[in-house]
Amino acid sequence: MTTAQRHGQTPTLREINSDELTKLSRLYWVPGPEKTKPFDAQIIEDIYYKELQNLNTPRVMLLELSHYLEDYLWPSYHPENSTFAHTMSIVIMINEKFRENVRAWGCFHQREQIFPQFFDRVLQLFASEKNTIKEKTYLIIFLINCFQSFEDSLVRKLCLRLVGLPIWSSVNPERVKLELKGKPKLERLWAKYLSENSDAGQDESSKGKKRSREEDNKPNKKSKSGSPQSTLESNFLVSLVQDYLKTLDSLTDLTDVNTISYCERFIEFMNDLMSQLPTRRMFQLVLEDTHLVVRSRLSYLYSQPEGSLFRQLLEMLKFYQGFEINNFTGLPLTTQDMTSLHYNRIQNLQIVAFKFFQPELRDFALSNISAIEPIEKLKHHFSQLSDEKLHQINEYLCLLPKKVQNETREFLTEILVSAHQKRISQIEAVNDFPLYPSEVLLWDLNVIPSQNYNGEGCLALPKLNLQFLTFHDYLLRNFNLFRLESTYEIREDIEDAVRRVMARKTSDGHTEFTGWARMALPIKDFKIKHVSKPILGENKPNQVRAEVTINLATTRGVIRTEWEGLKVHDIVFLLSIKAPISQGEKLNTSLPFRKQFGLVFVRGGEVEEVLDETGKVLDERSYNSDRTGTRRTYRLLLDSNQYQQDLALQAEKGVDVYKTFNLLMRRKPKENNFKAILETIRDLMNSNCAVPDWLHDVFLGYGNPNAAQNINQIQTLNFNDTFLDVEHVKESFPDKEIVVQQKGGEKVERPFRLTFPATQPNQIILEPFVSSQHSFQPKTNRKQNRIRFTPVQTKAIKSGMNEGLTLVVGPPGTGKTDVAVQIISNWYHNFPEQRTLLVTHSNQALNQLFEKLMALDINERHLLRLGHGQEMLETEKDFSKFGRVNYMLNRRLELLSEVDSLAKSIEVNDDVGYTTETATNFFHHIQTLWHKFKQSLSDKNAATGDIKSKFPFNNYFEHKLGEGEVLFKGVYAEDKEIAEKSWEKVKALFSELKEIRPFELLISSYDRTNYLLIKQARIIAMTCTHAALKRRDLVAVGFKYDNLLMEEAAQILEIETFIPLLLQNQNEEEQCRLKRAVLIGDHNQLPPVVKNLAFQKYSHLDQSLFARFVRLGVPTIDLDYQGRSRSTIASLYNWKYKDLGNLSCVNSNEYLLANSGFLYDYQMINVEDYEGRGETEPNPYFYQNLGEAEYIVAVYQYMRLLGYPAEKISIITTYNGQKHLIRDVIDQKCSRVPLFGKPHKITTVDRFQGQQNDYILLSLVRTKSVGHIRDTRRLVVAMSRARLGLFVFCRRALFENCFELTDCFNLLTQRPDKLVLVPNESFPTNRQRDENPATTLEVNDVLHMSQVVRGTLQTQIGTAPSPMSLEPTSSTEATPMVEDA
Repeated sequence: MTTAQRHGQTPTLREINSDELTKLSRLYWVPGPEKTKPFDAQIIEDIYYKELQNLNTPRVMLLELSHYLEDYLWPSYHPENSTFAHTMSIVIMINEKFRENVRAWGCFHQREQIFPQFFDRVLQLFASEKNTIKEKTYLIIFLINCFQSFEDSLVRKLCLRLVGLPIWSSVNPERVKLELKGKPKLERLWAKYLSENSDAGQDESSKGKKRSREEDNKPNKKSKSGSPQSTLESNFLVSLVQDYLKTLDSLTDLTDVNTISYCERFIEFMNDLMSQLPTRRMFQLVLEDTHLVVRSRLSYLYSQPEGSLFRQLLEMLKFYQGFEINNFTGLPLTTQDMTSLHYNRIQNLQIVAFKFFQPELRDFALSNISAIEPIEKLKHHFSQLSDEKLHQINEYLCLLPKKVQNETREFLTEILVSAHQKRISQIEAVNDFPLYPSEVLLWDLNVIPSQNYNGEGCLALPKLNLQFLTFHDYLLRNFNLFRLESTYEIREDIEDAVRRVMARKTSDGHTEFTGWARMALPIKDFKIKHVSKPILGENKPNQVRAEVTINLATTRGVIRTEWEGLKVHDIVFLLSIKAPISQGEKLNTSLPFRKQFGLVFVRGGEVEEVLDETGKVLDERSYNSDRTGTRRTYRLLLDSNQYQQDLALQAEKGVDVYKTFNLLMRRKPKENNFKAILETIRDLMNSNCAVPDWLHDVFLGYGNPNAAQNINQIQTLNFNDTFLDVEHVKESFPDKEIVVQQKGGEKVERPFRLTFPATQPNQIILEPFVSSQHSFQPKTNRKQNRIRFTPVQTKAIKSGMNEGLTLVVGPPGTGKTDVAVQIISNWYHNFPEQRTLLVTHSNQALNQLFEKLMALDINERHLLRLGHGQEMLETEKDFSKFGRVNYMLNRRLELLSEVDSLAKSIEVNDDVGYTTETATNFFHHIQTLWHKFKQSLSDKNAATGDIKSKFPFNNYFEHKLGEGEVLFKGVYAEDKEIAEKSWEKVKALFSELKEIRPFELLISSYDRTNYLLIKQARIIAMTCTHAALKRRDLVAVGFKYDNLLMEEAAQILEIETFIPLLLQNQNEEEQCRLKRAVLIGDHNQLPPVVKNLAFQKYSHLDQSLFARFVRLGVPTIDLDYQGRSRSTIASLYNWKYKDLGNLSCVNSNEYLLANSGFLYDYQMINVEDYEGRGETEPNPYFYQNLGEAEYIVAVYQYMRLLGYPAEKISIITTYNGQKHLIRDVIDQKCSRVPLFGKPHKITTVDRFQGQQNDYILLSLVRTKSVGHIRDTRRLVVAMSRARLGLFVFCRRALFENCFELTDCFNLLTQRPDKLVLVPNESFPTNRQRDENPATTLEVNDVLHMSQVVRGTLQTQIGTAPSPMSLEPTSSTEATPMVEDA
């Protein structure tokens, strides 16, 4: 057994090549130079019983890497003669693909006619008594994976057959009748089913006797509905439940981890069935009729410590069993609905008790509901009944069938209680949640596993899949997962700080800190200052205030500045540590973290005020000179829910948590906004979610995926400056007839208005027009679009202008940002009364969009940029709220000055420009003058010269002209048009003043900024994080918007996409104001960042709303031309996209020239072991490769010597460890040498998403196993960052054999795997890309590359270079930083 197999790790390349399974695969199914042997069924048998039956994960991984499923198991599968081992092998390999998060169902579509028979064969295996408990678990995991794959129509169709109406045939008939009451349509369907299946609805013994007689007489006869297959499907889930209950009842040995694992996985499967509407609709009755939850709660496993995960999973199942939804309409049930249902059940129970169970239950029957609904009261009343009467009352209530059963009294009582107890509202439960994690949650590994979760185990976590029951369900799952993900990050920070402070026990038993931590300081004093009374209807304090004091005397420099930077609303953590060991003693590393380091309690708090030694309140504007002393006191707001729980703990155990704190910990501000986001989600759960009707069903994952698109198609649209000319319009709609409407013989120029006649769908009517705001602007002065959009880009722009949902998939370099900007511009011009919200994931992307908007014809007074990133805009103008208010006030002065000038020009001497009010009154006079002028022109005798003499504002406009210029030309028609345009300018002046008037009337900055936000600004930009943090404030001031555009949508968490949809509230009478939602992203690139692998792999927290919509089949518009990379480089990733071509720009100018000093524009360079080593792992998941780092830095030096600008070169890698190693080597060899300097960026592939550079040096690091580049989304990002040159440094033998990477590495391996240089060239070169140079140089390895750099440098400067800057670093010289990967 290899080392990797012993530790359950990924097998290394050396182990793969030397393994017997690899040799076997090369003989039988892996294509190679030699022909593979014919299919041998015995091979499958041997592999299953030797390798797969006991699920040795590294062995299964090895088979999966060799494509055992795709190339051997499935092509040879034949339902009529395939064995148990063959079927189980396929099941296990599918499970492995899901565990590794790679595509699982692709190969089955090649023989999809066989798949239903395979699926039926798997179902039949469940009935086999020969299965081991492990094999039963594999089968359950297979079902879990199937029911989580509803986006695949082949799988979905087969799964839904198992949860259809026929499964009710195994339910108590009286219970079915009760369920059918008030559902006439369902009742008819059930009657039809019964008529077609005469034995349906009978008890099992009757059906069994009848079935045996039929099988004896007519063994081969099959009816349409009553076939063996139909019977299998209708009875399958009931039989599965019964088998589980039998297994659970037989479990007495708690060391039997396999049986415990089976039980946990089974409950996980039940949770999956109950958390999707199509599967729970019929199955819930089966679940309730079998009393699975009650029986499981009464099991031996449930009561034991070993059953902690089982208990948590069962609580989730209990929650979903009673979830607030009508299974048949899909409508959510309100609190009032749930209360009515509860009262109806209790009243029905009272009626039965009164009729049949007197005198035992007489008092119960006559009591009011509030007196009997507590669980203790119910149990007390039922305790008066005998076992027989307990069974009878369950029969009357249809909870048990009318036949003798040997059930325990405890079971009979628990059925009654669980069916009639009052269910706690989940909203109330969430409102009672502490938002700060405590020590109990922080180290509960069942819900927050460690970083090395490998996908094998089951977890008590909700899943984000395709469908959700209701918006409440959606929010609750996201609330829990976001809370747990942030808790995991907090745990990592706490563990780091606690390790560093080195708590040790003193001789008198106290705790002292002998170490030092950047993020934590000892507490000098802590006290609760004020606990306010609960508000009406609650039992928790309204607010809890505390004060904590620390001393900054031990901090210096940057650390001191960071502590002084703690401000209002920052979150800090109070730790209670009781040191377990004294100075000089060693920690017991076998203990859990809390016991090992003596961590007792953890509580969170929000900074309300900061005080110095004198008690003076400090704020962000306080300079260091204003801060007295080194002692700082922080007034904190504690979590009142947690405080209430702590009071209960104190009353029960006498422990006062708040007298034990001795360490204060802070966190990085960017990572510490979790509380505000959790509060936002909780607010949404407590409010009526204003989701538009057209988006409701699609959002939850139901109905027609097309239903949210093109809700209200507008026939005539102003495309403004979208098209450059008429020919551009024709290119954009190649299948349409363009009918141009023009006045006389005038030249047809943009802007264009297009009409799409409903009666003539193949025709488009084009007409030029001039809007009122452009009528007085010279065409040369207008800021207009310069991009010649492709037909697909135009399609995306048109779709975005119609109401509804638009999804735009933008591969790398396809102009996603330009499309987004044009859509917003067209909204602005088409719908002047509507407001637009622009949201992105990052500040960088938001600023890029905003800057492009500023370059278009959009008035800057209507633009607003919220959040801290606005200062990074490349403009001197301030687009923040305060900046825009100042702009409006300054603009007011400018416009009033213009009003004064206008008044003087018409000899009005009053102070009309004093205020906007006086200016408005003056406008009435101006209008009178204009009307008189118009009337004078209507006179039949009006002559050409009359215009200049009669135009009232001639002096005003001529004063603005240059010397020698005149306003009117002397041609009547032209002069009349000039007068009209001049009047438009005058009107625009007073119209803008009207907009500014509120800023004059409002006095406070607060009121002015709010008015700007809710009225003045028409395009508001923010990041998704800002939207989540500020939703409460935005809703409070009445923020409204009509259109939403979200860029980088595939990189944003589900909940962070959902929140921007709901930044406005609505009354119940109102319709949702949101009319359009455009999501632009690329699900083929990296998803949102989730640090904990369990939440990523198990719960799919990294699934974006954009990706989910794509999985659901919502139509997308796929941009199909890229203009970033050379066409050759684009071929490395365009296989991932549908028909991705190249714009003409990538076949011109710099793209036609070769890369100076290199033969190829892209190349894979094979890097063998350096100093006897490939990849290293100084810390878990902190991978480094010194050979690749040295090689890349040497190539960078070579490029700089040839004249490549440093800002045009970026170095990226797939791991954080390698990033730090390369930075160290660059610092050592290049930073202090001006000839080299530092490259533009040294970062990871993940961090570089959304960015690009001319030349990319890429390090793949791994030499033992492929690692996470196997995720093709990461591969696409890595390959698509370069414009002109891409050089990939890796271990060829490892990556070229990976199935998922085949499309890319097949191209890379067509070129030599040794770097090929062209000597004696400098940057830039005139050599053409396809020109063969006279001489080339093939670089053998790292040392050879270093010699090339040395020689190049000597040639350039004629002296010997510094050895330190050119020689490769030995492994002992490299001292990389250590941090978590």
